[in-house]
Amino acid sequence: MENVKVFSIIIAVFSVLSVESVGLKDLKTCNFGAVYNFGDSNSDTGGGSAAFWPAGKPCGETFFGRPVGRGCDGRLIIDFIAEHLGLPHLSPYLDSIGTSFRYGANFAIGGSTIRPQNESMSLNGVSPFSLDIQIVQFDQFKDRTGHFYNRSYPRHRRNLPRPEDFSKALYIFDIGQNDIAAGLRKKNDSAFHASVPDIVDQLAKAVQNLYEHGARTFWVHNTGPIGCLPVSLHYHDIKPEELDEQGCLKAQNAYSMEFNRQLKARVIKLREELPHAALTYVDIYAAKYELIGNAKKQGFVEAANICCGFHEDEIQVYCGHKQNINGTEIYAGSCENPSDFISWDGVHYTEAANRWVAHRIINGSFSDPPLPIKHACHKP
Repeated sequence: MENVKVFSIIIAVFSVLSVESVGLKDLKTCNFGAVYNFGDSNSDTGGGSAAFWPAGKPCGETFFGRPVGRGCDGRLIIDFIAEHLGLPHLSPYLDSIGTSFRYGANFAIGGSTIRPQNESMSLNGVSPFSLDIQIVQFDQFKDRTGHFYNRSYPRHRRNLPRPEDFSKALYIFDIGQNDIAAGLRKKNDSAFHASVPDIVDQLAKAVQNLYEHGARTFWVHNTGPIGCLPVSLHYHDIKPEELDEQGCLKAQNAYSMEFNRQLKARVIKLREELPHAALTYVDIYAAKYELIGNAKKQGFVEAANICCGFHEDEIQVYCGHKQNINGTEIYAGSCENPSDFISWDGVHYTEAANRWVAHRIINGSFSDPPLPIKHACHKP
């Protein structure tokens, strides 16, 4: 625990010094007129519910008071980013009811991967909306909204993005966790490691595609410590030597770290290939791992505890579901105080944990270069 504390202090000091070194005081705040997000359930604000089946109760209870398509009790990291930038929460691209795309759109879908998988939503929860499909959707979105914007009466334009905002928008990538999960399911270490270069290259191609269509500012999240997810810890017979000092599965986290290492190297290479782009690599892994390592000091219960769901005596009932066990119907509802928990349902984080992580990444403390998100359009 002391090592984690010292590491946190070093990161904080380094970030302050680094921000000063790039002349933050001389940089103007970026005017992000819109945000476009590509990702999986960690940033899905309702696309999955529109495409497949709606997220039911008790999701959304903490902030929205009802299910709103998020796999969480409230807001996600992407919601806190939008709020910090003074923008509304992003409407899902696939949601046709009550949507406004004036300030951007969210193409994230729960279960999505970077690289298309030969799997399915019904088989193991893998979405057909892989990153390449999300980029195709964006290309079509940009073309069609531009067409209608230029041919509509002013009152019809209010829910459409202004064409000039696309080049000034912030483009966020929060995807990769399901690619790692797919590798873990196949239980073939060599095959997974051999696939990582192609996975990160496909994300790079997505960035290049957007760049060719005028995008200039990119905010790229790496993937979190998958071996710390309570669902991994509750559904496996684990030996003590398989766990690290925070109680996380070392082998699974090794997958995440290898993906992140290669992703960062590819982002650095993209800076050379795309001379007019500003690319920020965000270390979500480090931020979440710090939270997990300091759960009690930050006011949370043990990080492995799950708020929503029933997980007792080897009985596992997923959040919001019902199951008949020995003649008794069990409803897997939420805990009394979700804000005390890091994990909402064993896979996704609670609003309180999302807020904790969001507030630490938006100031640049876990970014390369270490610029706050409001200055991400600048190249140091």
